[in-house]
Formats: sequence, C-alpha cells, structure tokens
Amino acid sequence: MSDAHSSHSDAGSDTGFIKTPTQLIVVVVLAFVIPIAAIFTIIHFVVGGEKPRSTPTMSDKATAERIKPVGSTPDIEKGPSPLVPAPAPVAAAPAATEGGAKPAGGNGKSVYDASCQACHAAGVAGAPKVGDKAAWAPRLGAGVAALQASALKGKNAMPPKGGNASLADDDVKAAVEYMVSQSK
Repeated sequence: MSDAHSSHSDAGSDTGFIKTPTQLIVVVVLAFVIPIAAIFTIIHFVVGGEKPRSTPTMSDKATAERIKPVGSTPDIEKGPSPLVPAPAPVAAAPAATEGGAKPAGGNGKSVYDASCQACHAAGVAGAPKVGDKAAWAPRLGAGVAALQASALKGKNAMPPKGGNASLADDDVKAAVEYMVSQSK
C-alpha cells in the first residue's frame, strides 16, 4: 500500500497551474477576453477613425479644388457657352447692308427684329425676354449705358453685337434702347 499511497501523492503534486475551480473560471474568461480585446485594438489602429487633416493637401480648399468640374473657370468672365448654339445669322441683315439701306441708328426695332429677336423673344440661354419687366428690372438698375456696353462687348452666352458683327455701334445701342422701352 505504500506504493499506492506514494503514487497518489505524486499525482497530487503534479496537478499543474490551475488548482481550484475559481482559477479555472478566471483562465477561461481571460482566454476569451484577451484575444477579443487584442482584435478590437488592432481594428482601431487599422481603421483609425478620423485622421487629422493638418497637411495642406487635405484642407477643404484643396479638396474642393481637386473635385471641381473639369473646365470650370470661375476667375474668367464667362463667354459664349459651348453647349448653347450661337444664334444663326439672319439673312435679312446682310441683305439690308448689301442694298445700301443699313438700319439707321434711330431704328432700333428693325435691328431688334433682324438680330436680337432670335434670343430675346424666346429667352434663349437666359436672355431677358422683351416686355418681361421682372427680368429687365435688375439690368435696368445698372443703367442703359451699361446695357449698351454689354450688348456691344457680349455677356454670358450673348456674343458681341448679338452675333451680328456687321452692325454699327449706334445700331446696337438703338436696339438696346428699343428693348428697354418695351420692357419698362
């Protein structure tokens, strides 16, 4: 029996690290908690939340500059739009100049009918319709001289002299005066 007794004592001394049920529970819980905490820590460092935007390439202004539409030119005054076709030249205007009967500076209605009506009667490309007081009111606030200068030089989708380069400056001014008189 002494052999049985001694073999029993050898088995008791070789039980290992875990000796009580409480230690077993702690080891099992830690075996789950530590790897999960490690996984969440790694995910946090990889994903990182919101990163600081201290570099100049990440500023709001730089981002807006990178994503703006191609071909936009906010610093340059807009000329004729490539998306809106220019008004077709009216056959009546060259015929009048060839016959020697060029519209006089005081005949704004005939110039309007020949060159301006194509856009200003229908409101093409944002052109204010003749007779539309609400559309003309802000433009009239700048004065007739400013409107005449815009008509001579062109503005937004309107080309210089309404697309009829053969018109004299006085004819363009007369057409503007006619449109203004019809729109007050």
